[in-house]
Amino acid sequence: MEIRKEYCIIFEMVPWQDLCKYFKNQGLGEPMAKLGKGWYQTHQYSLELIFHSRILKHPCRVYNENEAKLFYVPFYGGLDILRWHFKNVSNDVKDSLGLELLKWLERQQPWTRNSGKDHVFVLGKISWDFRRKSSNGDDQSQSSWGTRFLELSKMQNPIKLLIERQPWHVNDVGIPHPTYFHPHSDNDIIAWQLRIMRSNRKSLVSFAGAPRPEAQDNIRSILINQCTSINDTSKCEFLNCSSGKCENEEAESVIELFLGSEFCLQPPGDSATRKSVFDSLLSGCIPVLFDPFTAYYQYSWHLPEDHGKYSVLIEQKEVKEGEGVNVVERLSNNVSRRERENMRRYIVFELLPGLVYGDANSELDKFQDAFGITPSAAHLTCHRRRRTSTRPSENKAAVVVTFELRALSTDPNL
Repeated sequence: MEIRKEYCIIFEMVPWQDLCKYFKNQGLGEPMAKLGKGWYQTHQYSLELIFHSRILKHPCRVYNENEAKLFYVPFYGGLDILRWHFKNVSNDVKDSLGLELLKWLERQQPWTRNSGKDHVFVLGKISWDFRRKSSNGDDQSQSSWGTRFLELSKMQNPIKLLIERQPWHVNDVGIPHPTYFHPHSDNDIIAWQLRIMRSNRKSLVSFAGAPRPEAQDNIRSILINQCTSINDTSKCEFLNCSSGKCENEEAESVIELFLGSEFCLQPPGDSATRKSVFDSLLSGCIPVLFDPFTAYYQYSWHLPEDHGKYSVLIEQKEVKEGEGVNVVERLSNNVSRRERENMRRYIVFELLPGLVYGDANSELDKFQDAFGITPSAAHLTCHRRRRTSTRPSENKAAVVVTFELRALSTDPNL
């Protein structure tokens, strides 16, 4: 059969992204000099490395397992998932490392002593990525996304710290997404707080996100249309993040946008939570949420129960049904300038220090960062679950053993 050459083309496939540069500086990535000291090109899935590097230097770390009250397992389950997301491999291959880890843990006395109830995993992806469900009854082979690590029976007792929890699993705990700011000292935080408060907020509302042209009834598409139709950046400014334009090397543009805005729109994307919520809080920009699962049912250790102190909620159905609420008008009319200023002061001076992860050698004294809050809260949770006769003091630090997982396979093909 003759094939006419003008009808033939060879597509140049985009190579898989090299993540190595994002994991330099103990998971923080390469410095972003433009934004100043403490700013890095931190990958959104780098939590596992950041947490591990910090806990190795925790002042309450012990090396005798009999002294430990809490056991941290340095398993990079999120990075393990990333290896297989877009590769044609079997579910058995995807699950292999997690199963190997659990077999190893079952041979360790601390695990068997309390059935894993005093063990903590930090997973740098969303809960759904570890809860692969079958699309055909119980046949796991019919579903291909993610692993089933958190669905395994032996993983029901440990505490799982994730960037997005599944709210009806009590041992899933949401902790903040890593941002680009990793202060070394109290002075770094204070300097950034002052810069936020002095920032000229020339836009009432901003939205940084990628359009979804194939889904015009999607909340994201509706918000983009509302924002761009105003044609006045003093009321609403949209930053198009298609093709990863707002990530890593381009992250400065997002932070600058948020520093210049009163409100930042934060609709759900592929899942309920958004890293951008923490970027907006970091910039003193009041997040506008459209789903309570984006933050309110996620980060109880790091965000207050009174969500009105730091955010505005507009239900999706109010925007999507009928003629729909105009979000820009709602914010302009319903939230006074004084209310905005009060919310911003609360965000900047009360919340912000506890939402960022300091660098690996951070010397924070006055402030407690997102990492600093977490081990103590996990310690309290473990003791409550074990129904100890006396409740631990709120300021008592966890005594932590960090497992050395030398026994696990290092074969890159597994």
